[in-house]
Amino acid sequence: MEPLPRGAQFIRSKMLWEIALGVAGDTAIPYYGNRDVAIVIGNGSGEHFHQWLRMSPGSPILAQAVVRGDLEAAFVNPSALLTQAYRGTGLFKEPLPVRVIASYPSWDRFVIAVNPRVGMTSLAQLKEKRLPLRLSIREDATHSTRVLIDQLLPLYGFTLADVESRGATFQLNGPPGDPRRHAAIKEGSVDIVFDEGIGGAGNWLNTALEHGMQPLELEEEALKKLETLGWRRAILPAARFPRLDRDRVCIDYSGWPLYTRASLPDEVAY
Repeated sequence: MEPLPRGAQFIRSKMLWEIALGVAGDTAIPYYGNRDVAIVIGNGSGEHFHQWLRMSPGSPILAQAVVRGDLEAAFVNPSALLTQAYRGTGLFKEPLPVRVIASYPSWDRFVIAVNPRVGMTSLAQLKEKRLPLRLSIREDATHSTRVLIDQLLPLYGFTLADVESRGATFQLNGPPGDPRRHAAIKEGSVDIVFDEGIGGAGNWLNTALEHGMQPLELEEEALKKLETLGWRRAILPAARFPRLDRDRVCIDYSGWPLYTRASLPDEVAY
């Protein structure tokens, strides 16, 4: 980590940054609320602030704002969604001129964990089941995991809305390790969990495995179609999760690319 700049101006900037983190980090703010912090660099020496460089985390479709020039750079999770923007697949109707500046080295997987009482060996069986199943998903419909679910389920001939129409209900969560999810898994009130965020201690997958849930693997045809969009397959290793009966194939959720548009001058990106 580089040392922080010195001087009164940077002390004030750091204080503003900490205030922003305190405001956006309020746990009462839902995931689709005012919880993203943008960094703007420019010149505030006159009557008006002149913006020069604007950076922000946000949803995958923020790539449109970067290409339009509303932002100079953005973070996205996972990298597969930036691949969709580059290819013009999935969320994006046409290729966007996005370019990666750097990638934060995260390790993660998207897992579908199923309670054995459901008796499911394939996601295709969810189409036919007319049971009051309880699915644990993110509450923000624009979240990247919801994007993946919306792209995945139609490969099996149905949607979340179809499942709901057959009697399923949703246990909604903010972060992947939401206490509401952990409580639901422990009390056995959820049947299937769709999510990422399994890399750290106290993650939801460990809790699910402890309570008998096991990951569901996708068929080869579905994996190939997801790869065409920009997703990648990966291994969920039993060596890392001892309660797994074996290695499982799942969807990679690694990599946080910091990206910009092709037209940004090289010296600014550098």
